Amino acid sequence: MNETTVIHAVLFDYGGVLAEEGFQNGLYALARRYGLDPEELIAAAAEAVYASGYVTGRGSEAEFWSRLSARTGLPPYRPGFTTEILDRFVLRPFLLRAVDRLRRAGYQLAILSDQTDWLDRLNRRDAFFDHFDQVFNSYHLGKGKRDAALFLDVAARLQLPPERILFIDDNAGHVERAARVGLKVHLFVDQASCLEFLQQQTGLVFPA
Repeated sequence: MNETTVIHAVLFDYGGVLAEEGFQNGLYALARRYGLDPEELIAAAAEAVYASGYVTGRGSEAEFWSRLSARTGLPPYRPGFTTEILDRFVLRPFLLRAVDRLRRAGYQLAILSDQTDWLDRLNRRDAFFDHFDQVFNSYHLGKGKRDAALFLDVAARLQLPPERILFIDDNAGHVERAARVGLKVHLFVDQASCLEFLQQQTGLVFPA
């Protein structure tokens, strides 16, 4: 990597970027099964995973599902509920190839995910952590992306000023908070625009 390159590290979100969005897609499936409004169930789940403390490692999966059931009418937890979600996190090979290309070029590569211990389970299934130098997961950090200070914490761990870090996420709120504290950001929409943005920022070529 050329020393004049502005970006020294790239952070990738997991669900919705590195992998298909299993959380929302799994909840859609559960909503259809039990005759619930999918958008309402997803919104309630996004709140419940924080309110239960599960996303920041201060609560349990059981507490998350209990809160969600109480708020939405979803039946009490059944083992298949989690499976509906985890099975729908499917890695996107084109992004793993991009990660490997960036890493070979000398960039620091990391995951920054608002995930629970599900991320560790998914890695045991798919072995994707090895593509990255570091993995930052809210469950282990005790802080989520709703808190802009998380991005500064990660920058400190990378030993880089925020402006030297590119953050890619599919959540507009997360992207806005990261930009507010100085990170360079990209809102993930699709494969083509993401690879084009990476090429613009790094000068590297990324095959689809």
